[in-house]
Amino acid sequence: MKVVILAGGFGTRLSEETSLRPKPMVEIGGKPILWHIMKTYAYWGFTEFVVLTGYLSHFIKDYFINYYTRYSDITVDMENNSVEIHNHRNEPWKVTMLYTGPDTMTGGRILRARKFIGNERFMLTYGDGVSDVNIKELIENHKNTGKYVTLTSVRPAGRFGALSFNTEGLISSFQEKPIGDGSWINGGFFVMESAIFDYLTEGDMTVLEKTPLERLATEGQLNAFKHNGFWRSMDTLKDKNDLTSLWTTGKAPWALWLKQ
Repeated sequence: MKVVILAGGFGTRLSEETSLRPKPMVEIGGKPILWHIMKTYAYWGFTEFVVLTGYLSHFIKDYFINYYTRYSDITVDMENNSVEIHNHRNEPWKVTMLYTGPDTMTGGRILRARKFIGNERFMLTYGDGVSDVNIKELIENHKNTGKYVTLTSVRPAGRFGALSFNTEGLISSFQEKPIGDGSWINGGFFVMESAIFDYLTEGDMTVLEKTPLERLATEGQLNAFKHNGFWRSMDTLKDKNDLTSLWTTGKAPWALWLKQ
């Protein structure tokens, strides 16, 4: 099953980084968040990717074209114009990169990938969020419901510490960044049937999260797989720094491949 990754937006809320590179290429511990997402899927056995690029797409293409030499040990003999590879560090991935335009909306990007996806079931996620979601359980849940689309629903942590007070007005408890208001939101990590293409009716301007998902919900074709574990979207510089801290201290919940 192919994994489709949305990687073409501008990432304006992370402008400190995205003025220089596309958001999926912003690094966590020296590796792009896109790499972390792909490692997650590969951990569950899914290694065929279709990356939907747009803004500064050449950064993503150059990264994968040069991946082999980027992470391998090499000797360059400049006199004889030769390169010797010593230790190979690569991934057993097949990566298709499609340029879908800088201004194309999410649904429009998916529509442009139709000929590469065909009539098969596929997975889809955003290129800026990591999670320890169990992909195998997600797929089984999707199959069992028989719906066209399953999204992973998550409850993000609150932005601030929560306080409780006693009758005297003193703080009786403090909880740093508890679950927000209890609401479930779209966390990406979709499973989709090819029927989704029939809902992308506005061409490049189709916003997946608006008319298509709203219509699927109305028709009873949108399923939610509730994930109570770790999920984090990298929307701001603080998010990027928090994720980097988790990675560098060996506490990254999404890095399942390191726990084998």
